[in-house]
Amino acid sequence: MPFRRARLWLRDNGAPLIMSLPGFLHLLIFAYIPMFGIIIAFKDYRFDQGIFGSKWIGFYNFRYLFSSAVAVRITRNTVLLNFMFILTGLVASLIVALLMNEVQGKLRARFYQSAMFLPHFISWVIVGYFVFALLNLEDGMVNHLLQSLGKEPIRWYGEAQYWPAILVIVNLWKGMGYGSILYLAVMLGINPEFYEAAKIDGANKLQQILHITLPMLVPIIIIQLLLAMGGMFRANFGMIFNATQNRSSLYPTTDVIDTFVYRALLQMGDMGMAAAAGVYQSVVGFVLVILSNWLVRRVDPERSLF
Repeated sequence: MPFRRARLWLRDNGAPLIMSLPGFLHLLIFAYIPMFGIIIAFKDYRFDQGIFGSKWIGFYNFRYLFSSAVAVRITRNTVLLNFMFILTGLVASLIVALLMNEVQGKLRARFYQSAMFLPHFISWVIVGYFVFALLNLEDGMVNHLLQSLGKEPIRWYGEAQYWPAILVIVNLWKGMGYGSILYLAVMLGINPEFYEAAKIDGANKLQQILHITLPMLVPIIIIQLLLAMGGMFRANFGMIFNATQNRSSLYPTTDVIDTFVYRALLQMGDMGMAAAAGVYQSVVGFVLVILSNWLVRRVDPERSLF
């Protein structure tokens, strides 16, 4: 009887299970098996002694990380930048998806979609060169434009206060098109009869968006926000490192946990401290997801992720 029940279950769920197998293997190999390396955060790791042979030092690496003079700065910058990326990315992706949903004609829709998605596939290294071409002091296009308007050129790579806004713009340019795919897919799945009924009742396009489209998108928006909260303490190293050219003058507003760890590894080769920073990011991210989901469940249990 159990064998027959298992065979029936496989018959009904075998195809989806096989399709999801690559994803399970990816998570197992690149996410779960490497978790064993967490032990490095509690050791004075030496390459010649290995993980088991290295000396156990408890929470020393964590004390070293948090006692650093820049610990508050890198934590603040990581949280603030990620908060701005999440907020602006959500709004921009929704707007792009709404606009894409209104494009008439298959050829025109494909052209606009391809144009919006293309930046996602450009390497951050190349994006960093684009930003430098726009902002460098001598030949930058932005400074040439300022001079043509009678303004003084700005030393963009020497003025840290401008860079949170610059990084937000760069992140939007590269990510909002790709980020809109999920919302656009949900919009395409909305029953057209809802819009037809709204038109009969006299609703204009804005009212249809406010009362039909956006409410239908609320569940996926909440899921996206909950998942984004888990990465609040993980900055986009590729974007920040390449866009800022790793200029020390910009550290007050752009130095994040990931870039600090990179410099620490480059200068000191301290694997234990880098592992401690990774554990810190993961634990805080996990706590943020749990708390965010708890708040959502308190307001509306049906909208919670779990």
